[in-house]
Parts: sequence; structure tokens; C-alpha cells
Amino acid sequence: MSSRNHSDPENPYDVAQASRIYFLPNLMTAGNLCCGFVAVIFCIKASYEMRLAGTANATAMPLAAISYFKWAVALILGAAAFDTLDGRLARMGGRESLFGAEFDSLADVISFGIAPALLVFFLILSPTQEYPIFQQLSGFLSFLYLLCAAIRLARFNVITNPLLHRDAKDSHKDFVGLPVPAAAGTVASLVLAMLQLEESGFSLHRWALVLPPLLALIAVLMVSTVRYPSGKQVDLQTKMRLRLFVLIIGIGGALLVYKEYALLLVTLGYIFYGLIRHWRRKLVHPPVANRL
Repeated sequence: MSSRNHSDPENPYDVAQASRIYFLPNLMTAGNLCCGFVAVIFCIKASYEMRLAGTANATAMPLAAISYFKWAVALILGAAAFDTLDGRLARMGGRESLFGAEFDSLADVISFGIAPALLVFFLILSPTQEYPIFQQLSGFLSFLYLLCAAIRLARFNVITNPLLHRDAKDSHKDFVGLPVPAAAGTVASLVLAMLQLEESGFSLHRWALVLPPLLALIAVLMVSTVRYPSGKQVDLQTKMRLRLFVLIIGIGGALLVYKEYALLLVTLGYIFYGLIRHWRRKLVHPPVANRL
């Protein structure tokens, strides 16, 4: 009998191994998908409440719509937690498979692609309604975000495929491009901050002009080559400096007390940290063509 008929658990080329479904990691992925699906439903319900109230702008948003949007944000953040758990459980138990990677990316398209895109379309760009050009761009920017998220996930699956032979520089632990969960978390935290301002009685029109460029930047960074820390190597054995430990505790405390604004600052800090580090590396180690 040919050896091809036998499954080799150590061989990623083996069909049986690649398509294997491990319960706990894929259960977490299913939780991710469920959160994303329900978030989409809440976004649609919030939009319906806004239209039912006869308004589509943030200055007279009904309480029911605010509640639905907040639930959508919470579910997107919950999906991010499930997404973190499924990868860690797979790596800790040695239960990684090509099926799990593909299933995870399909769930991510819903939770971190479609759901945030609907938040962009239904709410984030609503305060820009007094600027006609942004009304026309709302659908385009929402689709641009979704398109870049899908491309980012497809590229991640390709460059991490175990069947490919990668150089040492390509096996870097950093993410190439802004991770889709981080992009979705930024959109979700932006919505949370806007809703908090809305409930506090502040007008969003004054700073609405910065929203479309910020959303375009988030979309472009997902398909860029800017590297972002992955945190995959952080575990119970990880050591760190005292100052970093204190900083992390401080950030955690700020998130608990000022969650609506601290979360936005953390996500924006992550985005611009990657950009600044990328630019500094370009200045210190310019491309060969620029040195000639």
C-alpha cells in the first residue's frame, strides 16, 4: 500500500493533517464568527431605529440606536478576544492546521471586515453630512475598508502557509501590515468615543473632517508593508522591564476607568507606533537604491 494513504501528523503536506478540525481552537473561531454575525445584525437594527426616528445624523440619535451600536462595538471587541484565544490554544496544544487558518480568516472577514464597515457606513461618517463630498465617499470608504481587510487576510494566509519556503527576514515575528483585529478595534473604539460624546451633548461636526482621512489611513495600512508587533511570543514565561510592566498596568487601569476614550488612544497609539517605527527604520537603514 502506498504511504500516501497514511496520515502523518508532522507533515503539513498531508491532506488529512491539513484538514483536521481541532475542537477548542475552532470553537473559539466559531465564537468569533457568532460575535461578528450578531454585530452585523445590531448595526442594521441601529440604522433602522435611526430611520424610524426620522433622522440619520448623530445630533438627534435615538437611545435605541445608541444601545444597538454599543452592543455592536462590544461584540466586535468580543470577537477580537475569541480571535486571540483560538490562535493561542492552537499553538499551546500543537493543534494548528490549514483548516483552522482558513476558518479563522473567513470568520475574521465577518467580524473585522463587514461589521466595522457597517459601523463606518451607518455611523462614523454620519456627522459629515453637512459636507456633501463626504456623503458621496461614505459608501466608497466603507467598501475600501472591507476590501483592504479581505486582502490583508488573504495575504496573511499566503505568507504564513507552511508549504512555502521563507527566508529568515520573511519569518519575522511582527505582522506585515496593520492586523485586521487592530483595525476593527480602532473603528469600534472610535464609535464608542463618538457615542459617549453624543450622550454628553457635544457636537461631532467640528472634528468630522478628520474621520475620512483616518479611515482611509487604516485601510491602506492593512495592505501596507509596515510592520506591527504581534505579541505571539508573550506567554507566562515572558520577562519584561519594570517600566514596561508599570506602563501596562497603567494602561489597563485607564481602560477600566476611561474605557470610551482610553481604548481609542491605545488603538491609535498602536497604529502610529508602527508608522513611526517604520519611518525611523527607513531613515536609519535606507534602501540600497537611495544610498547610491
